[in-house]
Amino acid sequence: SSGINAEWPLRPGIAGLTSDARILSRFMRTECLNHRYIYGSPLSISRLVSSVGDKAQTGTQIMGRRPYGVGLLVAGVDEAGPHIYYICPSSNFYECRCMAIGARSQSARTYLERHKDEFKEVEDLGELIAHALRALRDCLPNDNELTTKNVSVGYVGRDVEFTMKDDEDVEEYLKMIEGDEKKGGSGSADPEQGAEETMETQ
Repeated sequence: SSGINAEWPLRPGIAGLTSDARILSRFMRTECLNHRYIYGSPLSISRLVSSVGDKAQTGTQIMGRRPYGVGLLVAGVDEAGPHIYYICPSSNFYECRCMAIGARSQSARTYLERHKDEFKEVEDLGELIAHALRALRDCLPNDNELTTKNVSVGYVGRDVEFTMKDDEDVEEYLKMIEGDEKKGGSGSADPEQGAEETMETQ
């Protein structure tokens, strides 16, 4: 829950092994501190993500080591603007306009791809969050629903500090999608993310 870089609002979401995520999060924090100490300026998010990818790749090249079994969805804002990066367990990384990761996330990615052109026209933060919740809901089995107990919402943007909402604070957003048709239910897994066990959208 703590920030990676004190000068940029930046948070990673994870899907996979929590222990590996802690290692990579600690590495990200150390890289930011070292850059500030040596150069006197904050490390850009793109360079930080590239450093994480380089570190993750070593596990795929050295005998006796295994790849990190976690995917990261890094959301943040720096001097170049807002960013969302997906770092794969294979060490590949991509900058995205929207993304969902983890087991059963294919339905969410399908929803996001279908509606991505609408997002830039949306000016209300609540409506953007509602889109994210609809995508997340499409990944659930047919007999499950989103509730204040199984979902959290985090957001960040220009001049907006990272904000996390849990429990009752999420209820207002869940009410926005009540009555909407649920499109998913099967949520087939993505082979690229076989090591990932949970799902997050940002």
